[in-house]
Amino acid sequence: MNDDALAAAMKVMDAYIDGLNRHDEPAVNDACNFPHVRLAGGKVVVWPNHGDYKLDDFVARAGDGWHHSTWDERTPIHVGRDKVHLKVKFSRWRADGSLLGAFETIYIVTRQDGHWGIQARSSFAD
Repeated sequence: MNDDALAAAMKVMDAYIDGLNRHDEPAVNDACNFPHVRLAGGKVVVWPNHGDYKLDDFVARAGDGWHHSTWDERTPIHVGRDKVHLKVKFSRWRADGSLLGAFETIYIVTRQDGHWGIQARSSFAD
């Protein structure tokens, strides 16, 4: 296992969820590589370029009253020099601490031109 690649992937995953929870769209985009692909709810969505990932779209699908999300599991499946596959479970929460939902996902984190970012994800979330 490539420990440096795994550490980089975990760091970018943390940056992604931290940006999401701060409602910081530039930070979320910085935590991704593009084109960025999401497979969920029977749809494939591709954001071609940095800046195309809009938080308003996320909030619209996150659930009524979404306040923040947490990682519940991030287990490496495959770790290479420039790509990491992770088995992920995350939860979405309301401000009052009540659970909106928990979802299992596969995340693919890649290094492109020296930048680590989330490239693709396949989720059972809507």
